[in-house]
Amino acid sequence: MLTALLAVPFALALVGFLFSAWQTQSIERRYDNIGELIDIGGMRMNSVFVPAGSEADLPPIVFIHGASGNLRDPMHAFRPALEGRSDLLFLDRPGHGYSDRGGPENARPDGQARAIARLMEARGMERAIIVGHSFGGAIAASFALEHPEKTAGLLFLAPATHPWPGGVDWYYNLAKMPVVGWLFSHIVAMPAGLTRIESGTRSVFEPNPRPQDYVDATAPALVLRPTTFRNNAIDVANLLAYVRRVQPRYREIRTPTVIVTGDSDGVVYEEIHSRGLARDIAGSELVWIRNLGHKPDYVVTDLAVEAIEKIAGRDRDLQESARRAEAHLAKQNTK
Repeated sequence: MLTALLAVPFALALVGFLFSAWQTQSIERRYDNIGELIDIGGMRMNSVFVPAGSEADLPPIVFIHGASGNLRDPMHAFRPALEGRSDLLFLDRPGHGYSDRGGPENARPDGQARAIARLMEARGMERAIIVGHSFGGAIAASFALEHPEKTAGLLFLAPATHPWPGGVDWYYNLAKMPVVGWLFSHIVAMPAGLTRIESGTRSVFEPNPRPQDYVDATAPALVLRPTTFRNNAIDVANLLAYVRRVQPRYREIRTPTVIVTGDSDGVVYEEIHSRGLARDIAGSELVWIRNLGHKPDYVVTDLAVEAIEKIAGRDRDLQESARRAEAHLAKQNTK
């Protein structure tokens, strides 16, 4: 009887494991690697480099995606608006997309910042404006602290950079655990996650509409692959302790900085992170937009491009652009 009872959960676990392996192959066939893997010393990082055109008017720009993302996310938002104007580098963070994870240091933003700096060197980029969305904001801040000579400016989009009350969702801490986390990531995460891609991506954009082509264009399913899922969980689970330690150093940052955030962000506490950055980084500009959620990279792309232009030294009234964006979002909400 005991053997029969044990056989049921074992069989279910085996089915979950095989389903996850099958779906991993299916996802990778559907969203194959569109980047180039480059050895940066002990690991390979994946990226898409879009060279500037003959009439480039902006310095090089590096885009750092958030949690659960990959290079397709910022590339879908910004490449159409910026191609030809600058050297653009879209990258998979260590352990995400098609990049290798590398060593244990890459479980923290400073380790990932150092990996990005080595990738820039391999790509021939000496200095760049660093654009970080959400979790990528913590890496952008660490990049400026670790590599000020490579930082031409910072653009934070709905960043996660400061200590916040509470913690993270339970499954991040579970997936981080040594044995149980491996089992959870290889058996449960894939079937559970596939049922939530549609609702989950829409919730990230709320209260703003999600673009119809977002899921197909940005491949969020890549994060459900067991190894990537666990890497992402470790990143997120480690973030709170990391920013508690590093946030006091943000006052050392001395580079042109813009922070774009909304008052309706359901993912991060904009009052803590964005206002905290504006307080901590001398001379930074906070652009606060009513009725904007967690995706300013998509919802107010034009304003984000203006912010890049201002960081590069152009005369841009970002506060006036924010008011125009608010008027547009208000019209959307009345439809």
